[in-house]
Amino acid sequence: MWDNANQLNRVASLLCMTVAVALALTLVLWVAGQPTFAYREVRMKAPLKRASAVHIEAVIREELSGTFFTMNLDDARRALQAVPWIRTVGLRRLWPHHLQVTVEEHEPLARWNDSELVNTRGEVFSADWNEELPLLAGPAARAAEVATRYRAWSELLAPLAMHIAEIRVSARGSWLVRALTPERALTLELGREEPEQRLARFVAAHSRSIGALERSGIKVEQIDLRYRNGFAVRVPGFRERVLPQRIGNPKTGPLASTRKSAW
Repeated sequence: MWDNANQLNRVASLLCMTVAVALALTLVLWVAGQPTFAYREVRMKAPLKRASAVHIEAVIREELSGTFFTMNLDDARRALQAVPWIRTVGLRRLWPHHLQVTVEEHEPLARWNDSELVNTRGEVFSADWNEELPLLAGPAARAAEVATRYRAWSELLAPLAMHIAEIRVSARGSWLVRALTPERALTLELGREEPEQRLARFVAAHSRSIGALERSGIKVEQIDLRYRNGFAVRVPGFRERVLPQRIGNPKTGPLASTRKSAW
C-alpha cells in the first residue's frame, strides 16, 4: 500500500473528507446552540379555559433547554403534560424565535374516588376544582366504564327530573346510584347483574309505584332494585310490619320476621 501512490491518495482524500465533515458538523452544532436562536416567545394557538399559560411558559423556560434547532420536542411535550388540566400537547417551531403550543385540556365530568377527577373520555387525572361535580367511585380500571354509565343513566333518569349525584361500583361489581330530585336524595341499589335493565324497569314503573307513593304524601329514601320482578322501598320513619310465622318449636311460640313490600 505504501508503495502505491493511488491508494495513498485515496486514503488521504478520505481522511480529509472525514475531517471536513466533522468540522462542518461541529460548526453547525455550535451555531445551532448559540443564544441567537434561543426561543423568545411562546405562542398559544387557542385560549386556555383552565390550564395556566404562565405555568406552561414557566415550564418551557425553566425546565427545558435548547434553541430553535436543539430543543427536544418530545421532552417538552412530556414536561408540559404534567401541568394540571393539560391532556395533550402539540408543539411547532416558528422561525426564528417562536414556539407554538397547542393544548387540549381535560373536560371534567366528575370527581373520582374523592381525590381525583375523571374527564369526559373516562380518563382519570389530578387537578384542583372548586365547583360542584358528581362523584364516581370504584376500582381504577373501571373509571371509563363508570363514566360511560353515568352519562347513559343520567339520560335515563332525566324524564323523572332526577340527576345523578353519585355512582359507586364495588370491587365485586355491585352498583349503587344516588340521585337527586328537587325535594330529596334517593338511593338506588342495582346490584351486580343487569344494572341497566333494572334501572330501566324502575323508570318504567316509577309513575305507578314510587310516584304513586309520593303523590299520597309518602317520601321514599332508598330503593332496592335487586329483585327479579319488583323492588323494595325504604320510607323514613315508617315501621315495617311484623308478620308472624308459625314455625319452630310450639313451646317457644311463633317466630317473627320482617318483610318489605315489593312492587
